[in-house]
Amino acid sequence: MIDTRTTRSLEEKISTLESLIGNTPLFEIQNVFQKPGVKIYAKLEWQQLSGSVKARAAFQIIKQAIKTQQLTEDVTLIDASSGNTAIAYAALGAALGIRVKIFLPKNASTERKRLLAAYGAEVQFTSPFGSTDEAQDEAKKAFQENPHRYFYADQYNNENNWRAHYLTTGNEIFSQTLGTLTHFVCGVGTSGTFTGTARRLQERNPEIKLISLHPDTALHGLEGWKDLQTAKIPGIYDADLAHQTISIESSEAIDLIKEVARKEGLLLSPSSAANLAGAIKVAHQLEEGVVVTVFPDSAERYSEIISELFNS
Repeated sequence: MIDTRTTRSLEEKISTLESLIGNTPLFEIQNVFQKPGVKIYAKLEWQQLSGSVKARAAFQIIKQAIKTQQLTEDVTLIDASSGNTAIAYAALGAALGIRVKIFLPKNASTERKRLLAAYGAEVQFTSPFGSTDEAQDEAKKAFQENPHRYFYADQYNNENNWRAHYLTTGNEIFSQTLGTLTHFVCGVGTSGTFTGTARRLQERNPEIKLISLHPDTALHGLEGWKDLQTAKIPGIYDADLAHQTISIESSEAIDLIKEVARKEGLLLSPSSAANLAGAIKVAHQLEEGVVVTVFPDSAERYSEIISELFNS
C-alpha cells in the first residue's frame, strides 16, 4: 500500500520547483546574422534548473509520475540518456529526495559524468558504440526484471516529454514574439522539444512554418541529436509535423561557436550552434520573417571542444 503522506510530500516539493522550470529569455541574434526584414531569436534554455532544455521534459515526466503514484520515495527513477536529461533527472531527484539511476553511454562527456556524481545519481555505463539505443534497451531490461523497484521514465516514448513543450515552450515563444514568429526551427533528438513546441505553435497560428533539423551523418558530433536514418526512432516522434527538413554538418556548428562567442557574447554548445546554423539557413531564404530556435544548453559541459576552439 502506498503511503499517501509520502505522496503528498512529494507533490508539495515539486510544486515549489515549478517556478524554476521554463520561462527562459528570448535572445535576438544581431551580429552573426543580419538581413533587413528578417530576425532570428533563440530561447536561452540553460537559464533554468539543471541548466538545459531537458529540465522541462524531466520535470513534466516526474510531476505526472508523482501525481499518478508511479513514483514515490521508495521507488528509483531509471532512464537512458546521453547526458542532459540525466542531469535534469538527477537535479530534480536531489531536490525531491528521489533516487535516480541513469543508463549512460560510456563516451558521454566528462562534465556530464561529474555533474551526475555531484547530484548523487547512480550511473550504469553502457557501450560507447551502442549510443542511447543500447542504453534504452538496458534500462528497459532493468525495469522488466524489477518493476516494483523502478519507475521507468522512458523519455523517448513518454508523452509527457513533448507535452512539456506543448504546455510551456510553445506558449512562451508565441507570447515573447507577440505572435509575430513565422518560422520555428529545431534539431531532433528525443524529438520532444520540436514535437511539443510545433504542435502548440500550429494551434496558435497554422501559418507558422515548422523546420526540423537533423545531423547529416550517423557519425555526427551533435550531443543529443539523432540520425533517424540509422538510430531507433523515438515513439513520440511525429514525422508529419515538419514542413521542411534540413541537414546540419557538425563542422558548421562547431565553426559557429567561436563566431557567436566573439560577436554575440554567448558560449554555445554544439547542439545550440547547430540550431542556430539551421535558423540562419532558413532566414537566408526569406525576404521577411521572424525565425525562432532553441539553444538547449551552453558550452559549460563541453570544455574539451571549447578549449580546442579557443586555444588553437
